[in-house]
Amino acid sequence: MKEYTLITGACGGLGGAFVQLLAERGEPLFLTGRSEPRLTALSQSLKERFPSLPVQICACDLTDEHSRANMFARSNAQGIRFRRLVYVAGADIQKAFEKYTQEKILLQTRVNFEGAVSCIKFALENGAQNRKTEILAVGSVSGIYPMPYFALYSATKKALNQFCAALRAEYRGRANITCVLPGAIPTRADVKENIRAQGLWGRLAAKSPLSVAKASLKAVQRNHRTVIIGFWNKLMRACTACIPLSFKLRAIARRWSKTEKDAFS
Repeated sequence: MKEYTLITGACGGLGGAFVQLLAERGEPLFLTGRSEPRLTALSQSLKERFPSLPVQICACDLTDEHSRANMFARSNAQGIRFRRLVYVAGADIQKAFEKYTQEKILLQTRVNFEGAVSCIKFALENGAQNRKTEILAVGSVSGIYPMPYFALYSATKKALNQFCAALRAEYRGRANITCVLPGAIPTRADVKENIRAQGLWGRLAAKSPLSVAKASLKAVQRNHRTVIIGFWNKLMRACTACIPLSFKLRAIARRWSKTEKDAFS
């Protein structure tokens, strides 16, 4: 029986990097994202490049429990088992909390955390039969400390990391569960502008989608609990660990109040 890798956010920059790497390995792929036309185009492109590669697609709004249930039901109807889940989908909205709407609160919390938890449970229940299932969740270095003006994002990424760490203990010996913490990844135009606005440190800390995907797959294969991706991000964590939180909050607020991004409608 073929065992698939489920990749959420497959049409995005980072999701696309995971798709590319795993397609080159010849691993069967189950791809999801919000846009069915984009998924169809991606599937056709993969079939042209890798004619023998098994590829399944299913459009899904991960913020909606009924949409997730439909995706799960379609997978179960085909008898698909999952070797790996790569949860990439997320909403990296950055702005003052007073500018949020109730809809944006629900969007960010659901896709960043609720959707991840739901997909993780599904993947574990329908995991590989003769080997450990791999669960790879993409967190963020933004979840290491509370971040004014990035407050909801950093909180959901912290929650995801803690959830994966706890679940790892529950599934010890049965599944590899890893949460990776990358910095900024230059994908969308607004993210690239945000990196530029952060100056030298922003450019140093940023990593390409392909390098993040490679490091992430290696981390879950080695069954690491949490991995900070990138030398400069690791250095930042080490250098700031002993600084009082009050100082860090003021410094973060000064820097992050100067930029804003929200590409999610």
